[in-house]
Amino acid sequence: MRIAELSTPELRQGHAHSQSHSHSQSHQHLLSQIESSIKQTENLSPDQFPPDTISADLSRFSTQLSHLAPFPNSLKLLIWKLSYRLWNACVDLSNAASLRSLPPSKAEDHAKLRHVASDLLFIASDVSGVPSPAIKSASFYLKTGLIWHDLRSFDLASLCFERATDIVSKIDIDKLSDAGERKLLLDLNIARSKTAWEIRDRSLAIAVVLPLLNRAKGLLFGTPDHHKSLANQYLAFGKTALAKSEESQDLNDALKLMNEALDLYEKGLREARTRQETVDLKDLRSKTLRFISALHLQKNEFESVIKCVRVLREECESGEHHPSLSVLAMKAWLGLGKYGEAEKELRGMVVNKGIPEGVWVSAVEAYFQAAGTAGAETAKGVFLGLLGRCHVSAGSAVRVAHRVIGDVSEGSRVRAKVVAELVSDNRVVALFNGEGAAKQRTAMHAVLWNCGAEHFRSKDYETSAEMFEKAMLYIPFDIESRILRAKGFRVLCLCHLGLSKLDQAYEYINEAEKLEPNTSCVLMQFKIYLQKKDQNGAIDQIQAMATCLDFTPDFLSLAAHEAVACRALAVAVASLSNLLNFYAPGKSMPATEVVVLRTLVTILTQEPGNELEALKFVKRVHDRASELGSDCFFGTGEVGRRERNWFAVTSWNLGTKIGKEKNYELCGEFLRLASEFYGLLADGQAEENMVCKSLVLSVSAIIASENQRKTTLSESEVKQALELLDRAGKILKSILPGTQLNGDQLTTTEPDLYFIYTICAYDIHGRLNDSGSQLKLVQKFTSSKAHNPKHLLQIGISASQGPRTNHEVATFALNECLSAFLSSSSPDYQNVALIVRRLIGVTSIHKGDTDDEAVYGMYKQAYRVMVGLKDSEYPTEEGKWLAMTAWNRASLAVRLGQTDVARKWMDVGLQLAKHVPGMETYRACMEDFINDFEKRFCAPDDGERKIDSARSII
Repeated sequence: MRIAELSTPELRQGHAHSQSHSHSQSHQHLLSQIESSIKQTENLSPDQFPPDTISADLSRFSTQLSHLAPFPNSLKLLIWKLSYRLWNACVDLSNAASLRSLPPSKAEDHAKLRHVASDLLFIASDVSGVPSPAIKSASFYLKTGLIWHDLRSFDLASLCFERATDIVSKIDIDKLSDAGERKLLLDLNIARSKTAWEIRDRSLAIAVVLPLLNRAKGLLFGTPDHHKSLANQYLAFGKTALAKSEESQDLNDALKLMNEALDLYEKGLREARTRQETVDLKDLRSKTLRFISALHLQKNEFESVIKCVRVLREECESGEHHPSLSVLAMKAWLGLGKYGEAEKELRGMVVNKGIPEGVWVSAVEAYFQAAGTAGAETAKGVFLGLLGRCHVSAGSAVRVAHRVIGDVSEGSRVRAKVVAELVSDNRVVALFNGEGAAKQRTAMHAVLWNCGAEHFRSKDYETSAEMFEKAMLYIPFDIESRILRAKGFRVLCLCHLGLSKLDQAYEYINEAEKLEPNTSCVLMQFKIYLQKKDQNGAIDQIQAMATCLDFTPDFLSLAAHEAVACRALAVAVASLSNLLNFYAPGKSMPATEVVVLRTLVTILTQEPGNELEALKFVKRVHDRASELGSDCFFGTGEVGRRERNWFAVTSWNLGTKIGKEKNYELCGEFLRLASEFYGLLADGQAEENMVCKSLVLSVSAIIASENQRKTTLSESEVKQALELLDRAGKILKSILPGTQLNGDQLTTTEPDLYFIYTICAYDIHGRLNDSGSQLKLVQKFTSSKAHNPKHLLQIGISASQGPRTNHEVATFALNECLSAFLSSSSPDYQNVALIVRRLIGVTSIHKGDTDDEAVYGMYKQAYRVMVGLKDSEYPTEEGKWLAMTAWNRASLAVRLGQTDVARKWMDVGLQLAKHVPGMETYRACMEDFINDFEKRFCAPDDGERKIDSARSII
């Protein structure tokens, strides 16, 4: 309460005397203010909007006035007139505003003014002399509520409807005779139901709306229009419930509402008096039945749908049924599984020219969706039948084709075949002629293209080719579509490649090249040559790729993959070799250079005879790694290590394989490269061992290749071998003495490796005339745990023969070997005899007569070896050789008159002969000669004769 409104005790005392006069003054003051605001409203031009203050002031004055009730009849009449003046002013403003768009805020101001007018009329209540004042007040509230409803101010609309309902509730309905007053009561109930429908949740709205509409049934008064209005509202609610149905309950509610509407239409027909009323109600009844039929269809109550359709067809006097009936019937028959009946309905639609295009297209889609592949022919027949009887758009053709094609699954080939026949029909193609159908033409091309692509992915190349061919029908023959046509020819080439129809594929790709020459065309020609196993032609296409404007190295990579898949290894090598020409620092490539080189080596080694070509690429790997850096070329981390290891192992395997095939020159190259790659790993003892093995065996292969080629190593080759051996020697120092060196590709053990290293180094140093180094090598080898007598024997033999003999090494090695054999628990006398003979030969050649005792000592040593042996334990032939060569040495001494020397050699020869089986006859002659030599040697006459006799014995 405002402070200014508080009254003092003195004022209250006189209040009772002045109350009546004060009320009269308040009434007049408020009414004058209300009239002033109404005049402002009346004076507004059609271009003006009522200010916000007018509606606010009038609302405030109306509220204040309601607090002063009751009023005398004269005052009521004045309020009544002011209400009508305000209402009429609002009507004029609304009529003017309807000619132009009105902002929402101004529309609300109009509604507020009407609401004030309704409140003023309600304040006046009953006015003597005014007929049906309650009905008029209720009508004001009804109309105002409808305006609020249109503005979606449902709470205010509901308030108006409730006020109007309170007003008419006091009226005796039976005493109403005016049709307009009766219609007002019905409209009020319908309006209340509409607002209740909007402001409540759908399930609650049904519960509120149905009682309101049922109450309205008592206000129909036997009038067809009343039945029609109420039925229309039932139908409207039912349609809304059907459109927004999410649960089965929503469908049940919609059905309940539509059945109520149907019942009211039928009752209205019974009340109809004019032909127009009958026709209108029958049309609405049919419409409701169609909705009920659609609702039954949505609920899968197919029998009910058929019943509704039959009723509608029976009631149609003209015979021109609504287009939806055939669709509803067809879908119901499909739901019942009666495809024959459904097909009859569908074909019947073809005859009915009044059926809209969208309806029969939808029907065709629904039929095919239910019938599936079995309905493809029917769908095609119906569509082609419609072409001759009604206008068919290109868009409809696209929809039907898309629906019939469906997804690539079981039966898809049949559907694709039907669509191919459909879209290739001249009448269908004609639908897409002209610029107006450009969008639909593009859509049809996309449908057919996508179908072809799906079948291509599933490797159904025959169906795919057919769909791509039909898609070409929907590409215009203009310059703008040239690229698209070229694309179509290229994909057709691929389809025929898949079908191994190489001639057709070649024709298609030639057509594509005429339209758009590019690398893709060359690549497909390349594939055709591969399929024809024409490797030379395929290689020519590889060369042609680089001349195309859109060429990128990726095409060469793709070509290599295709060639490998076709086992055209020479073509794959050519592709990858060309790809290597495009590598440069920082350039993006389809694969790293090391991967390309690894692939090349792998391909080349799949067939024999390509080792030299493989060596070229392995060398390139080594050169590029040296040029770019190991990590940059191979990669870092585990990836780089795997790449290095792959080339190391591959080089080793190729080297050992070729070595077994006695291609020593290539063997040496591969093993040298293997040592380089293993050296790049260098992260363990195993890798160091493999480096050493590769180096040693590489030099061994170099020496072997010299003997194979029957040439002499050049100075540079000798120098290279020496460098390799120096590297190997440094590694051997770190691993000797040790146990076996294990490798995945080699079973050579450490002693064997050291021996090979020694004998190779001995050979190379011999070429440099470095006999001192040769001796040191052998001495060092002999002092190591790696040596064994057989190794020394081989070194001794090698040093004792050939163009570069070294008697010091030979003598040393053979003596060490002899000592080793003799010290064995079970000596190998075959090798002992061989060593003795070699030592005698070496000593005789290099020392001659200057050191006769050395040679004599070897014979004596042989004799000591033979003493005590079993017969034939010492090789017989070697024993005979020793005995006879010793005896022959005596003959020279006899000739020279060296009796002591002769006697010495004859004695050792005889002693040796005694221990050699089979020399008994020789031994007897020897003994006779010696006896005679001792008796008669001094007689000059007999001396010459005895010497000749000795010669004859030997």
